[in-house]
Amino acid sequence: MKGEGMKSEDTEPLRYMSGFGNEFSTEALPDALPKGQNNPRVCPYGLYAEQLSGSAFTVPRRSQRRSWLYRIRPSVTHEPFHPLNFPAETLTADFTQGVVTPNQLRWRPFSIPSEPVDFVRGMLTICGAGSAASKSGFAVHMYTATASMEDTCLANADGELLIVPQQGGLRLFTEMGLLEVAPREVVVVPRGVRFAVDLMDGPARGYILEVFQGSFTLPDLGPIGANGLASPRDFLTPVAWFEERACNFTVMHKFEGQLFAATQAFSPFNVVAWHGNYAPYKYDLARFCPVNAVSFDHPDPSIFTVLTVPSDTPGVSVADFVIFPPRWTVAQHTFRPPYYHRNVMNEFMGLITGMYEAKRDGFLPGGASLHLCMTPHGPDTATFESAIRPDAEQPAHLGRDTLAFMFETSQTPRVTPAALGATNIDRDYYKCWVGLKSHFDRDWRPAGQQPAAEAGADAERERQGGGGAANGVERAAPAGANGPVTVAR
Repeated sequence: MKGEGMKSEDTEPLRYMSGFGNEFSTEALPDALPKGQNNPRVCPYGLYAEQLSGSAFTVPRRSQRRSWLYRIRPSVTHEPFHPLNFPAETLTADFTQGVVTPNQLRWRPFSIPSEPVDFVRGMLTICGAGSAASKSGFAVHMYTATASMEDTCLANADGELLIVPQQGGLRLFTEMGLLEVAPREVVVVPRGVRFAVDLMDGPARGYILEVFQGSFTLPDLGPIGANGLASPRDFLTPVAWFEERACNFTVMHKFEGQLFAATQAFSPFNVVAWHGNYAPYKYDLARFCPVNAVSFDHPDPSIFTVLTVPSDTPGVSVADFVIFPPRWTVAQHTFRPPYYHRNVMNEFMGLITGMYEAKRDGFLPGGASLHLCMTPHGPDTATFESAIRPDAEQPAHLGRDTLAFMFETSQTPRVTPAALGATNIDRDYYKCWVGLKSHFDRDWRPAGQQPAAEAGADAERERQGGGGAANGVERAAPAGANGPVTVAR
């Protein structure tokens, strides 16, 4: 995507600004930002002023999200939009007709096509809730791509996109500048920001969480204190970058799950300067500082939340982005893998690399699983049997190459027919728990206490007058309200 007047990303390294939710000011040419006002009669360099608003004008100041862009030509200059012939069963933003199932679902790795397919054409909706029309709910997509977007960009009017690469690095051209994101990093593109995706090192695959309501923010830390989890300074936003070139460019517009296209005679990445707090950003998951149990019991997964989209109910999110990074597990007398549970929330999981601690087989990089509201799930048979062995008490480090994540949502996802009918769906997923056998031992007692069978035999001898202990030897009776009692004959 090179052209006359463009600052080449091959000769100039990408530059970023750090901070989360900051009010940024950046310019690719000196003095391109107007002084003291947003919209002068004539802007520096003869640029057009254009505001991009990610929130209503009248929301509280702390919730305001907007940026002022100073561009060579305004984004309104284009031919009319026309619908694209994009199958609704592949990409959707309305889940009223989706399928609800209480079954545990799992998909093997999604195959990467052999033919040229770009980022947008390679999106497949897996599940979601609500609709973009009502600005409620979310959607979960997979993407697979074998080609870069050539003179084409996407503007998503439906919601904010969290992109999680699993294979292959991506270079994003955005109106605010350039970003490069690789596996183990994530990138967030706000609603309406135009962007294009180039492949950096061959075919690409990954996951997308799209939220129709709200936007991603950092979770509150509560009793954790002022530090830990994701630090605001580690989030990176691009500096201003632009290209000026004449071309036949196609702008795709995703609106209520449908794709529309309009042509224009110039690149949309012509923003010479901008300021505001509404911009794309990236984050390196290796910078996440996990907290963990250091005494006993496995903690709830919420302690691994990177980003959250709050709902109107305190403590309940529209969606959380949670990761399970490499870390030490040291809790004593504890079943260390994730515990078996049923949850009012819903959990979509993906694996970026390695082997997830609760699944020894079947849950693979590039695959996914989905456990809906109150559907039971937890470690497979092999994981359970390994975790209860005596040697599992020793401190251990989870695989240093393992990185899994979860999209946790409060609204129950409906699954698309395309995802349910996918050739890679694992219809034998339930079998990973079939081998869980009963370990119940009716005669079990805590260490030092008498087994129930022996105590019963002694009681019977006592009743028959034969004595409860052989040869008059003292024995320990079961503990009572006042502790252990010693009896003798």
